[in-house]
Amino acid sequence: MTTTRAGSLGTHMIVLPGGGYAAHTPHEAEPVARWLGEIGVSASVFRYPLNVRHPVPLDALRAEIGRRRAAGAQRVGLIGFSAGGHLAGLAALAPGAAPDQTVQFAVLGYAITSMETETYRPARLILLGEDASPQLRRSTSLDALVTPTSPPFFVWHTAEDPYVPPEHAYRFASALAASQVPHAVHVFAHGPHSLGLAQDAGEAAVWTTLGSAWIHEQAAPPG
Repeated sequence: MTTTRAGSLGTHMIVLPGGGYAAHTPHEAEPVARWLGEIGVSASVFRYPLNVRHPVPLDALRAEIGRRRAAGAQRVGLIGFSAGGHLAGLAALAPGAAPDQTVQFAVLGYAITSMETETYRPARLILLGEDASPQLRRSTSLDALVTPTSPPFFVWHTAEDPYVPPEHAYRFASALAASQVPHAVHVFAHGPHSLGLAQDAGEAAVWTTLGSAWIHEQAAPPG
């Protein structure tokens, strides 16, 4: 686990790399934590359990959030990519978190948000199994978990993503809007899946500039 310490606002961000719940994608891990450190935000990478059923990854992440808060973090934000974005959304939205496991904001990059669509099926099979009930699929779909008290979200995606189509971002954004949850959504015209920091990736590269401003807004002490 890598931790980058910076900033003095009492905010810590946990980085959750993607990999379809089967692996941890390297360029979505430490490079992202380093970028957060460069913009003045304390950050660490959390490698959640792989190839296990729900709620094992969620329980592990909630325990990590509790550890970060016990270490002094007043506000905890999550930044996740693809399957890591799905896990970040679950931790921010699913009921049952202890008071010290709450999430104040989350950044989702090309995240799997729905377990009710047929994409990305391999991750769904790992997390929920072949015969997952409609109720289980619904209860692990982020759009179904949004309430008016949900934390703010920054969501970005590309319209060309062949693995996790932008429908995932649109469904989730619609749910956030319906519940009047503060959010920012950016869908860039071009770019493949798994861009990470998207350096030299054309228009999508601007997501880090947009994200930096949004993260600093969320990290500021209330009031």
